[in-house]
Amino acid sequence: MAFTSTITGYSYWGSKRMNWGTWSTDTTGGNIDTGLTMCEGIILQYTGEAVVADQPAINETLPIAGSAITIVVTSGADGIWRAWGY
Repeated sequence: MAFTSTITGYSYWGSKRMNWGTWSTDTTGGNIDTGLTMCEGIILQYTGEAVVADQPAINETLPIAGSAITIVVTSGADGIWRAWGY
């Protein structure tokens, strides 16, 4: 299966754009395509019924130019994300 991410919605937050979506994985991380030109922040949260012992981590220094944000997660733990920027 590998790592996949999907944008499921977007809105505007003042003068910023906010996009959100989901990720699915059977690996320990990958790139979330936020759809933003400049990502200033991102929030990650696991979903599902199983308890996950650790938190998902952002493997970037924000803000970052480009839409790809590398994250590190527990293998098999899917989640949701919300990113903002422009």
